[in-house]
Amino acid sequence: MSVRRLAEKQPASFAFTPENEAWAQNEIAKYPAGRQASAIIPLLWKAQTQNDYWLSKPAIEKVADMLGMPHIRALEIATFYSMFNLAPVGKHFIQLCGTTPCMLRGAEDLKKVCEKRIGEQRQVSADGNFAWLEVECLGACCNAPMVQINDDYYEDLTPESLGKLLDDLAAGRPVKKGSLTGRTTSEPEPGKATTLTDTALFDGSVVGAWKQRFADDKAKAEAAAIEAEKAKAAAAVAAAAPTEKAKAENVPGSSPVAPTAGAGGSTPSAPATPASATGASTTGATSTAAAPESTSVSREAMAVRDEADIKAKLATLDKNATPEQKANAVGSKPVGLPAARNGVADDLKRVKGIGPVNEGKLNLLGIFHFDQIAGWSRAEIRWIGTFLAFPGRIDREDWLSQAKLLASGAETEFSRRVDKGEVPTSAGGASRPDMKK
Repeated sequence: MSVRRLAEKQPASFAFTPENEAWAQNEIAKYPAGRQASAIIPLLWKAQTQNDYWLSKPAIEKVADMLGMPHIRALEIATFYSMFNLAPVGKHFIQLCGTTPCMLRGAEDLKKVCEKRIGEQRQVSADGNFAWLEVECLGACCNAPMVQINDDYYEDLTPESLGKLLDDLAAGRPVKKGSLTGRTTSEPEPGKATTLTDTALFDGSVVGAWKQRFADDKAKAEAAAIEAEKAKAAAAVAAAAPTEKAKAENVPGSSPVAPTAGAGGSTPSAPATPASATGASTTGATSTAAAPESTSVSREAMAVRDEADIKAKLATLDKNATPEQKANAVGSKPVGLPAARNGVADDLKRVKGIGPVNEGKLNLLGIFHFDQIAGWSRAEIRWIGTFLAFPGRIDREDWLSQAKLLASGAETEFSRRVDKGEVPTSAGGASRPDMKK
């Protein structure tokens, strides 16, 4: 173990800010009388954070006094744990992981950037902004190579992206934390997943209370969306009712509640069953009733019906069922393509409701083109909706009609906005790096 000593130059004193003092007293109050020393590590950490990420001797002694500890006991803790910096480390302290996964993914090249830009390890740069240190594993191996700067992780780095990150920090510009390639947590890179394709493995939702929190948040969001759609559908029906009544009253021999006459001029003696419900063609009909999947009202009814049915079926499955097992229980998986036709995939983000994440998942299923989506059957809609964890959404957002128009070369209002760059969540190129768009 290396010898850790306090810095030669020390400030005259240390005091917590009023805000940090209140925080510290709250931490101390968590422990019973006579056990206040148990708060030593969080208080030292708070002191270090306040003091530009290093612990001075006055700061260590101040914490010891607050906890009723001899100074030497607090010094023992501060000098033992490498998380405490005993000398100035600059405004931005870089801890560069050099353990095997990061080393294999390019950590050596990142070290060269730090050496060229900052200097030797533990040396503060001339502008006072940076110091760096190679450390052992920081626990972000899936996103190697990576660094920790002060309290934040920056992952999936290259020498170029690290250099730009340092430039932005030095200039005081805002920086992106986490993966610098756009990955969410440690999910597979789009298009490169081979075995671990269950998304629940990457979002933390299979771990204890996290799973319940995800489930509760999702349930609340889905309930709110359903209620909003129901209100919208009811308003549409109410707005259309007077018009239907007036049309019916203008048909000789018909009553206000009777169905509108068909193409042959006859009036059915009983309410007619919608053509789509029986599979019959509506060609030539003059009825003002639209096919169930052609209006927002009927799409909402279809979505609500499917949600209830899917929920009932999923309730019978094992709680650890994978997304694909759940989807297989309620529908049929669409047949995908091995690759995009001619190596050029459609930009599925031009369909309202399909963002970069969903586009990447559809690509992994072999769905690259608008006409594939436009041709989905009801069973395939149920499969995809359940696999993507939002049954009913495909109907509500009318993916099929949008995809049919886009496949024909036409545009939608949403696709025009995407093309103009007005939809930030749909900006950018292909979600699959190997697919051109």
